[in-house]
Amino acid sequence: MRADTVRFDDLAAPDYPEACAPIRDMLAEYGAGLVLDPAVLRATAVERTGLSAWGEERFAERLEVLCRSLREEAALSASGTAIVFEQLVQTLSGRLLIEDLVAGHPEIEDVAIDRPIIICGLPRTGTTHLHNMLAADPALRHLPYWESLEPVLAAAERDADPDPRPARCAAGLDLLDGVMPEFKRMHEMTVEHAQEELQLLAYDVSGMLFECSAHLPTWSAYQRTSGQDASYAYLKRVLQVLQWLRGGERWVLKSPQHLEHYGPLLRTFPDATFVLTHRDPVAVTASVCTMVAYAARMASEHPDPVAIGRQFAGRLEDLLHACVRDRDLLPAAQSIDIRFEDFMADEEGTIAAIYALADQPLDAPARGAMAAFREAHPRGRHGFVEYDLAALGLDADAIDRAVADYRERFLA
Repeated sequence: MRADTVRFDDLAAPDYPEACAPIRDMLAEYGAGLVLDPAVLRATAVERTGLSAWGEERFAERLEVLCRSLREEAALSASGTAIVFEQLVQTLSGRLLIEDLVAGHPEIEDVAIDRPIIICGLPRTGTTHLHNMLAADPALRHLPYWESLEPVLAAAERDADPDPRPARCAAGLDLLDGVMPEFKRMHEMTVEHAQEELQLLAYDVSGMLFECSAHLPTWSAYQRTSGQDASYAYLKRVLQVLQWLRGGERWVLKSPQHLEHYGPLLRTFPDATFVLTHRDPVAVTASVCTMVAYAARMASEHPDPVAIGRQFAGRLEDLLHACVRDRDLLPAAQSIDIRFEDFMADEEGTIAAIYALADQPLDAPARGAMAAFREAHPRGRHGFVEYDLAALGLDADAIDRAVADYRERFLA
Protein backbone atom coordinates (compact mmCIF):
# COMPACT_ATOMS: atom_id res chain seq x y z
CA MET A 1 0.00 0.00 0.00
CA ARG A 2 1.37 3.41 -0.97
CA ALA A 3 2.22 5.68 1.97
CA ASP A 4 0.36 8.98 2.03
CA THR A 5 3.60 10.85 2.82
CA VAL A 6 7.25 9.88 2.33
CA ARG A 7 10.47 11.43 3.56
CA PHE A 8 13.52 10.69 1.41
CA ASP A 9 16.49 9.25 3.32
CA ASP A 10 18.36 7.93 0.29
CA LEU A 11 19.15 11.07 -1.72
CA ALA A 12 22.91 10.52 -1.38
CA ALA A 13 22.80 6.72 -1.74
CA PRO A 14 19.76 5.86 -3.87
CA ASP A 15 17.83 2.72 -3.00
CA TYR A 16 16.75 1.47 -6.40
CA PRO A 17 13.78 -0.91 -6.72
CA GLU A 18 14.96 -4.47 -7.39
CA ALA A 19 12.64 -4.73 -10.39
CA CYS A 20 14.65 -2.14 -12.31
CA ALA A 21 18.02 -3.93 -11.86
CA PRO A 22 17.99 -5.67 -15.29
CA ILE A 23 17.40 -2.44 -17.23
CA ARG A 24 20.00 -0.60 -15.14
CA ASP A 25 22.53 -3.37 -15.80
CA MET A 26 21.79 -3.23 -19.51
CA LEU A 27 22.19 0.56 -19.57
CA ALA A 28 25.44 0.33 -17.60
CA GLU A 29 26.89 -2.14 -20.08
CA TYR A 30 25.90 0.10 -22.98
CA GLY A 31 27.10 3.29 -21.28
CA ALA A 32 30.53 1.85 -20.46
CA GLY A 33 31.51 2.16 -24.11
CA LEU A 34 30.13 5.65 -24.70
CA VAL A 35 31.73 9.07 -24.58
CA LEU A 36 29.87 12.37 -24.31
CA ASP A 37 31.73 14.07 -27.12
CA PRO A 38 30.00 16.58 -29.42
CA ALA A 39 31.47 15.07 -32.59
CA VAL A 40 30.36 11.56 -31.62
CA LEU A 41 26.90 12.72 -30.64
CA ARG A 42 26.42 14.64 -33.87
CA ALA A 43 27.75 11.78 -35.99
CA THR A 44 25.37 9.35 -34.27
CA ALA A 45 22.40 11.64 -34.95
CA VAL A 46 23.44 11.96 -38.61
CA GLU A 47 23.76 8.18 -38.91
CA ARG A 48 20.36 7.51 -37.32
CA THR A 49 18.45 10.09 -39.36
CA GLY A 50 20.37 10.07 -42.64
CA LEU A 51 20.33 13.87 -42.47
CA SER A 52 23.15 16.37 -42.05
CA ALA A 53 21.73 19.92 -42.35
CA TRP A 54 21.79 21.51 -38.88
CA GLY A 55 20.63 25.03 -39.68
CA GLU A 56 22.37 27.80 -37.74
CA GLU A 57 25.49 26.37 -36.07
CA ARG A 58 25.44 28.61 -33.00
CA PHE A 59 24.37 25.64 -30.92
CA ALA A 60 27.79 23.98 -31.45
CA GLU A 61 29.54 26.03 -28.78
CA ARG A 62 26.76 25.32 -26.30
CA LEU A 63 27.04 21.60 -26.99
CA GLU A 64 30.78 21.75 -26.24
CA VAL A 65 30.18 23.45 -22.89
CA LEU A 66 27.34 21.09 -22.00
CA CYS A 67 29.35 17.95 -22.77
CA ARG A 68 32.35 19.18 -20.81
CA SER A 69 30.14 19.96 -17.82
CA LEU A 70 28.50 16.53 -18.06
CA ARG A 71 31.86 14.75 -18.20
CA GLU A 72 33.58 16.75 -15.45
CA GLU A 73 30.84 17.69 -12.98
CA ALA A 74 27.80 15.43 -13.19
CA ALA A 75 29.40 12.31 -11.63
CA LEU A 76 27.55 10.19 -14.17
CA SER A 77 27.32 6.47 -13.67
CA ALA A 78 27.70 4.18 -16.67
CA SER A 79 23.93 3.83 -16.89
CA GLY A 80 23.62 7.61 -16.49
CA THR A 81 26.04 8.11 -19.37
CA ALA A 82 23.85 5.86 -21.52
CA ILE A 83 20.72 7.80 -20.60
CA VAL A 84 22.31 11.19 -21.26
CA PHE A 85 23.91 9.98 -24.51
CA GLU A 86 20.54 8.82 -25.83
CA GLN A 87 18.82 12.00 -24.64
CA LEU A 88 21.32 14.17 -26.50
CA VAL A 89 21.29 12.05 -29.64
CA GLN A 90 17.49 12.13 -29.68
CA THR A 91 17.58 15.91 -29.24
CA LEU A 92 20.12 16.39 -32.03
CA SER A 93 18.19 14.00 -34.26
CA GLY A 94 15.08 16.05 -33.57
CA ARG A 95 16.87 19.17 -34.73
CA LEU A 96 17.94 17.48 -37.97
CA LEU A 97 14.35 16.37 -38.63
CA ILE A 98 13.02 19.86 -37.86
CA GLU A 99 15.47 21.50 -40.25
CA ASP A 100 14.78 18.93 -42.96
CA LEU A 101 11.03 19.51 -42.74
CA VAL A 102 11.38 23.29 -42.88
CA ALA A 103 13.76 23.05 -45.85
CA GLY A 104 11.18 21.00 -47.74
CA HIS A 105 8.27 23.23 -46.68
CA PRO A 106 9.53 26.82 -46.35
CA GLU A 107 5.95 28.00 -45.85
CA ILE A 108 6.33 26.79 -42.25
CA GLU A 109 8.32 29.93 -41.51
CA ASP A 110 5.20 31.98 -42.32
CA VAL A 111 3.00 30.20 -39.76
CA ALA A 112 1.71 32.76 -37.24
CA ILE A 113 2.06 32.01 -33.53
CA ASP A 114 -0.83 34.20 -32.52
CA ARG A 115 -1.33 35.63 -29.01
CA PRO A 116 0.00 32.69 -26.96
CA ILE A 117 -0.84 32.46 -23.27
CA ILE A 118 2.49 31.97 -21.47
CA ILE A 119 2.72 30.88 -17.84
CA CYS A 120 5.90 32.11 -16.13
CA GLY A 121 6.59 30.77 -12.67
CA LEU A 122 8.79 28.49 -10.63
CA PRO A 123 7.84 24.84 -10.27
CA ARG A 124 5.58 24.16 -7.29
CA THR A 125 3.79 27.52 -7.64
CA GLY A 126 0.72 25.97 -9.25
CA THR A 127 2.07 26.25 -12.79
CA THR A 128 1.61 22.59 -13.72
CA HIS A 129 -1.98 22.41 -12.52
CA LEU A 130 -2.83 25.74 -14.14
CA HIS A 131 -1.14 24.71 -17.37
CA ASN A 132 -3.05 21.45 -17.55
CA MET A 133 -6.33 23.16 -16.71
CA LEU A 134 -5.91 25.62 -19.60
CA ALA A 135 -4.66 22.85 -21.87
CA ALA A 136 -7.90 20.97 -21.25
CA ASP A 137 -9.71 23.74 -23.14
CA PRO A 138 -10.30 22.33 -26.63
CA ALA A 139 -9.90 25.84 -28.08
CA LEU A 140 -6.27 26.09 -26.95
CA ARG A 141 -3.24 24.27 -28.36
CA HIS A 142 -0.82 22.66 -25.90
CA LEU A 143 2.32 20.57 -26.12
CA PRO A 144 1.77 16.95 -25.01
CA TYR A 145 4.85 15.22 -23.62
CA TRP A 146 5.17 12.74 -26.47
CA GLU A 147 5.19 15.55 -29.03
CA SER A 148 7.85 17.49 -27.15
CA LEU A 149 10.19 14.48 -27.32
CA GLU A 150 9.67 13.85 -31.04
CA PRO A 151 8.27 16.92 -32.81
CA VAL A 152 8.87 15.46 -36.28
CA LEU A 153 8.76 11.84 -37.35
CA ALA A 154 11.34 10.35 -39.67
CA ALA A 155 10.06 10.12 -43.25
CA ALA A 156 9.73 6.32 -43.03
CA GLU A 157 7.26 6.63 -40.13
CA ARG A 158 5.13 9.58 -41.21
CA ASP A 159 2.35 7.42 -42.61
CA ALA A 160 2.34 5.01 -39.67
CA ASP A 161 -1.03 4.36 -38.04
CA PRO A 162 -1.13 4.63 -35.13
CA ASP A 163 1.51 7.26 -34.59
CA PRO A 164 4.39 5.42 -32.85
CA ARG A 165 5.49 8.37 -30.69
CA PRO A 166 3.00 8.04 -27.81
CA ALA A 167 3.94 4.37 -27.34
CA ARG A 168 7.64 5.21 -27.28
CA CYS A 169 6.97 7.98 -24.78
CA ALA A 170 5.01 5.57 -22.59
CA ALA A 171 7.91 3.12 -22.60
CA GLY A 172 10.27 5.88 -21.50
CA LEU A 173 7.93 6.91 -18.70
CA ASP A 174 7.72 3.28 -17.54
CA LEU A 175 11.52 3.29 -17.24
CA LEU A 176 11.46 6.55 -15.32
CA ASP A 177 8.76 5.27 -12.97
CA GLY A 178 10.70 2.06 -12.39
CA VAL A 179 13.84 3.91 -11.30
CA MET A 180 12.07 6.82 -9.56
CA PRO A 181 8.72 5.48 -8.29
CA GLU A 182 8.18 8.44 -5.96
CA PHE A 183 8.78 11.16 -8.55
CA LYS A 184 5.09 11.36 -9.43
CA ARG A 185 4.38 12.61 -5.92
CA MET A 186 6.21 15.81 -6.86
CA HIS A 187 5.60 16.08 -10.59
CA GLU A 188 3.36 13.72 -12.51
CA MET A 189 4.44 13.07 -16.09
CA THR A 190 2.14 11.30 -18.52
CA VAL A 191 2.08 10.79 -22.27
CA GLU A 192 -0.67 13.30 -23.01
CA HIS A 193 -0.44 15.92 -20.29
CA ALA A 194 0.73 19.41 -21.19
CA GLN A 195 4.49 19.77 -20.91
CA GLU A 196 6.85 22.70 -20.71
CA GLU A 197 8.64 23.98 -23.77
CA LEU A 198 12.03 23.35 -22.11
CA GLN A 199 12.43 20.39 -24.43
CA LEU A 200 11.79 22.63 -27.44
CA LEU A 201 14.52 25.04 -26.32
CA ALA A 202 16.81 22.01 -25.99
CA TYR A 203 16.68 21.53 -29.77
CA ASP A 204 18.87 24.63 -29.87
CA VAL A 205 20.98 23.11 -27.05
CA SER A 206 19.72 25.80 -24.72
CA GLY A 207 17.62 26.22 -21.62
CA MET A 208 17.27 24.72 -18.15
CA LEU A 209 16.30 21.18 -19.17
CA PHE A 210 19.77 19.74 -18.76
CA GLU A 211 20.53 21.27 -15.35
CA CYS A 212 17.25 19.87 -14.02
CA SER A 213 18.57 16.31 -14.42
CA ALA A 214 22.26 16.58 -13.47
CA HIS A 215 24.64 18.72 -11.40
CA LEU A 216 26.05 21.08 -14.05
CA PRO A 217 27.33 24.31 -12.45
CA THR A 218 29.56 25.27 -15.40
CA TRP A 219 26.74 24.81 -17.89
CA SER A 220 24.39 26.74 -15.63
CA ALA A 221 26.79 29.68 -15.31
CA TYR A 222 27.41 29.69 -19.06
CA GLN A 223 23.67 29.79 -19.79
CA ARG A 224 23.11 32.71 -17.42
CA THR A 225 25.60 34.86 -19.29
CA SER A 226 24.51 33.90 -22.81
CA GLY A 227 22.03 35.84 -24.90
CA GLN A 228 18.79 33.94 -25.41
CA ASP A 229 17.12 35.75 -28.32
CA ALA A 230 18.32 33.23 -30.91
CA SER A 231 17.19 30.27 -28.83
CA TYR A 232 13.77 31.80 -28.22
CA ALA A 233 13.52 32.37 -31.97
CA TYR A 234 14.25 28.66 -32.39
CA LEU A 235 11.53 27.85 -29.87
CA LYS A 236 9.12 29.78 -32.08
CA ARG A 237 10.43 27.89 -35.13
CA VAL A 238 9.59 24.57 -33.49
CA LEU A 239 6.12 25.81 -32.52
CA GLN A 240 5.58 26.78 -36.17
CA VAL A 241 6.55 23.26 -37.21
CA LEU A 242 4.18 21.69 -34.69
CA GLN A 243 1.30 23.96 -35.63
CA TRP A 244 1.87 23.27 -39.34
CA LEU A 245 1.89 19.52 -38.68
CA ARG A 246 -1.00 19.17 -36.20
CA GLY A 247 -2.88 22.44 -36.24
CA GLY A 248 -3.95 24.71 -33.44
CA GLU A 249 -4.70 28.41 -33.34
CA ARG A 250 -3.59 29.62 -29.92
CA TRP A 251 -0.90 28.09 -27.73
CA VAL A 252 -0.77 27.79 -23.95
CA LEU A 253 2.88 27.57 -22.88
CA LYS A 254 4.77 27.33 -19.60
CA SER A 255 8.34 27.35 -18.31
CA PRO A 256 10.18 28.53 -15.18
CA GLN A 257 13.14 29.74 -17.19
CA HIS A 258 11.05 32.53 -18.72
CA LEU A 259 11.40 34.35 -15.38
CA GLU A 260 14.92 35.45 -16.26
CA HIS A 261 14.28 36.00 -19.96
CA TYR A 262 11.33 38.39 -20.13
CA GLY A 263 13.15 40.46 -22.75
CA PRO A 264 13.71 37.63 -25.28
CA LEU A 265 10.29 36.22 -24.44
CA LEU A 266 8.51 39.50 -25.18
CA ARG A 267 10.54 40.16 -28.34
CA THR A 268 9.68 36.69 -29.63
CA PHE A 269 5.99 36.77 -28.66
CA PRO A 270 5.06 40.47 -28.51
CA ASP A 271 1.30 39.83 -28.49
CA ALA A 272 1.33 37.17 -25.75
CA THR A 273 -0.57 37.16 -22.48
CA PHE A 274 1.87 36.58 -19.62
CA VAL A 275 0.69 34.79 -16.46
CA LEU A 276 3.13 35.09 -13.54
CA THR A 277 2.69 32.74 -10.57
CA HIS A 278 4.10 33.40 -7.08
CA ARG A 279 4.53 31.39 -3.87
CA ASP A 280 6.55 31.48 -0.65
CA PRO A 281 10.18 31.01 -1.83
CA VAL A 282 11.10 28.78 1.11
CA ALA A 283 8.37 26.25 0.33
CA VAL A 284 9.22 26.37 -3.36
CA THR A 285 12.96 25.91 -2.78
CA ALA A 286 12.44 22.94 -0.45
CA SER A 287 10.18 21.24 -2.96
CA VAL A 288 12.12 21.98 -6.15
CA CYS A 289 15.56 21.15 -4.75
CA THR A 290 14.26 17.88 -3.32
CA MET A 291 12.76 16.99 -6.69
CA VAL A 292 16.02 17.73 -8.53
CA ALA A 293 18.10 15.84 -5.96
CA TYR A 294 15.79 12.84 -6.18
CA ALA A 295 15.86 12.90 -10.00
CA ALA A 296 19.68 12.90 -9.96
CA ARG A 297 19.59 9.14 -9.30
CA MET A 298 18.69 8.61 -12.93
CA ALA A 299 22.20 9.66 -13.93
CA SER A 300 24.34 9.08 -10.84
CA GLU A 301 24.53 6.33 -8.24
CA HIS A 302 26.20 8.71 -5.77
CA PRO A 303 24.60 12.14 -6.13
CA ASP A 304 25.51 14.89 -3.68
CA PRO A 305 22.20 16.31 -2.39
CA VAL A 306 23.93 19.17 -0.56
CA ALA A 307 25.82 20.31 -3.68
CA ILE A 308 22.67 19.88 -5.78
CA GLY A 309 20.51 21.67 -3.24
CA ARG A 310 22.83 24.65 -2.91
CA GLN A 311 23.41 24.91 -6.66
CA PHE A 312 19.74 24.74 -7.55
CA ALA A 313 18.67 27.00 -4.71
CA GLY A 314 21.06 29.52 -6.23
CA ARG A 315 19.41 29.09 -9.60
CA LEU A 316 15.99 29.70 -8.07
CA GLU A 317 17.36 32.89 -6.50
CA ASP A 318 18.64 33.96 -9.93
CA LEU A 319 15.20 33.43 -11.43
CA LEU A 320 13.41 35.36 -8.69
CA HIS A 321 15.86 38.28 -8.76
CA ALA A 322 15.47 38.46 -12.54
CA CYS A 323 11.69 38.43 -12.17
CA VAL A 324 11.89 41.44 -9.86
CA ARG A 325 14.39 43.21 -12.11
CA ASP A 326 12.51 42.71 -15.36
CA ARG A 327 8.86 42.41 -14.33
CA ASP A 328 8.00 45.84 -15.70
CA LEU A 329 9.26 44.88 -19.17
CA LEU A 330 6.02 42.97 -19.61
CA PRO A 331 3.17 45.28 -20.65
CA ALA A 332 0.65 45.78 -17.86
CA ALA A 333 -2.22 45.27 -20.30
CA GLN A 334 -0.85 41.83 -21.22
CA SER A 335 0.29 40.44 -17.87
CA ILE A 336 -1.14 39.27 -14.58
CA ASP A 337 0.40 38.21 -11.25
CA ILE A 338 -1.21 35.31 -9.38
CA ARG A 339 -0.43 34.13 -5.87
CA PHE A 340 -0.50 30.38 -5.26
CA GLU A 341 -2.82 30.78 -2.27
CA ASP A 342 -5.31 32.80 -4.30
CA PHE A 343 -5.29 30.24 -7.11
CA MET A 344 -5.85 27.35 -4.68
CA ALA A 345 -8.68 29.23 -2.98
CA ASP A 346 -10.47 30.17 -6.20
CA GLU A 347 -9.40 28.21 -9.27
CA GLU A 348 -12.38 29.22 -11.36
CA GLY A 349 -12.04 32.90 -10.53
CA THR A 350 -8.33 32.85 -11.30
CA ILE A 351 -8.87 31.21 -14.66
CA ALA A 352 -11.69 33.63 -15.46
CA ALA A 353 -9.33 36.55 -14.80
CA ILE A 354 -6.70 35.05 -17.11
CA TYR A 355 -9.23 34.47 -19.87
CA ALA A 356 -10.56 38.00 -19.55
CA LEU A 357 -7.07 39.46 -19.86
CA ALA A 358 -6.28 37.19 -22.82
CA ASP A 359 -9.62 37.92 -24.51
CA GLN A 360 -10.22 34.17 -24.71
CA PRO A 361 -13.81 32.87 -24.47
CA LEU A 362 -14.40 30.85 -21.31
CA ASP A 363 -17.31 28.94 -22.79
CA ALA A 364 -19.18 25.81 -21.77
CA PRO A 365 -16.83 23.36 -23.56
CA ALA A 366 -13.82 24.96 -21.85
CA ARG A 367 -15.44 24.92 -18.41
CA GLY A 368 -16.62 21.35 -18.83
CA ALA A 369 -13.22 20.09 -19.95
CA MET A 370 -11.50 21.83 -17.05
CA ALA A 371 -13.98 20.41 -14.55
CA ALA A 372 -13.40 16.91 -15.93
CA PHE A 373 -9.63 17.34 -15.64
CA ARG A 374 -9.92 18.63 -12.07
CA GLU A 375 -12.10 15.69 -11.05
CA ALA A 376 -9.72 13.16 -12.62
CA HIS A 377 -6.60 14.73 -11.10
CA PRO A 378 -7.23 15.59 -7.43
CA ARG A 379 -4.34 17.17 -5.58
CA GLY A 380 -2.13 14.63 -3.86
CA ARG A 381 -3.56 11.61 -5.64
CA HIS A 382 -0.11 9.99 -5.65
CA GLY A 383 0.71 11.01 -2.09
CA PHE A 384 2.92 13.72 -0.62
CA VAL A 385 6.56 14.33 0.25
CA GLU A 386 7.87 15.66 3.57
CA TYR A 387 10.65 18.07 2.71
CA ASP A 388 13.88 18.54 4.70
CA LEU A 389 15.91 21.65 3.89
CA ALA A 390 18.79 20.59 6.13
CA ALA A 391 19.33 17.42 4.10
CA LEU A 392 20.01 19.70 1.13
CA GLY A 393 22.39 21.98 3.03
CA LEU A 394 19.82 24.79 3.06
CA ASP A 395 18.36 27.11 5.68
CA ALA A 396 14.94 28.75 5.57
CA ASP A 397 16.07 32.08 7.01
CA ALA A 398 18.96 32.31 4.55
CA ILE A 399 16.62 31.65 1.63
CA ASP A 400 14.24 34.34 2.88
CA ARG A 401 17.04 36.89 3.20
CA ALA A 402 18.40 36.07 -0.25
CA VAL A 403 15.10 36.80 -1.99
CA ALA A 404 13.71 39.54 0.24
CA ASP A 405 13.27 41.78 -2.80
CA TYR A 406 11.01 39.19 -4.43
CA ARG A 407 8.91 38.67 -1.32
CA GLU A 408 8.46 42.42 -0.86
CA ARG A 409 7.43 42.93 -4.49
CA PHE A 410 5.04 40.02 -4.96
CA LEU A 411 4.06 38.52 -1.59
CA ALA A 412 3.92 41.43 0.86
